[in-house]
Amino acid sequence: MAYETILTEVKGRVGVITLNRPKALNALNSQLIEELNLALDDYERNPDIGCIVLTGSEKAFAAGADIKEMSVLEYPQIYLDDFFAQADRIGQRRKPLIAAVAGYALGGGCELALMCDFIYAGDNARFGQPEINLGVLPGIGGTQRLTRALGKAKAMEMCLTGRQMDAKEAETAGLVAQVFPVGQLLEETLKAANTIAEKSLPSTMMTKEAINRVFETSLAEGVRFERRIFHAIFATHDQKEGMNAFVEKRKPDFKHQ
Repeated sequence: MAYETILTEVKGRVGVITLNRPKALNALNSQLIEELNLALDDYERNPDIGCIVLTGSEKAFAAGADIKEMSVLEYPQIYLDDFFAQADRIGQRRKPLIAAVAGYALGGGCELALMCDFIYAGDNARFGQPEINLGVLPGIGGTQRLTRALGKAKAMEMCLTGRQMDAKEAETAGLVAQVFPVGQLLEETLKAANTIAEKSLPSTMMTKEAINRVFETSLAEGVRFERRIFHAIFATHDQKEGMNAFVEKRKPDFKHQ
């Protein structure tokens, strides 16, 4: 399928999506979100894809939501249309999704990165929720996911002041998993994605589901959930293959079943 706001490419078992609105610094508009969901739908359905990478340009992952598109919206129509609801689907993907962030990840761009399972950042990356400067607040989960990632103090400070966080601080604060020189960012992200994609797909999907449950429930309920899907994975082919391969001292041949 031909897209106008994104580029897609398959590298082995990794699906790559590149935001591609360079004149707007990859600002998120309705068309981009729709096309991004279509591409993610395709990768989710494809049994030969085990991990997905989402990236932008070296200058901007995504510099925010499209303000020109939003400036004409009014209440209650924006409420009746549930504006931004389609963006929620991005964070509901079941396969592992990695954000490779270089340059600006501001507003909706920061929220998009936070929807991914983890973030690798270029050393020029800058994160922020500057919506307060426009007289509004984050609307794609920024107040919720940023707080879960950083804690109340830093999230509150960033959302109330509009301050941007550089890559070094983001790594120290736990917002990003690792920082790389910007020229090596995509290469390093693809290495990690390929490592994940080579694992058993049921195992990676269940692991992702279990970790995400941390934010939805108590410790006791979370441990119970983990235990139940740990038991369930013993019904898979890959569990038998993985454990037999370990005992036989050979590399497992996962069938992703």
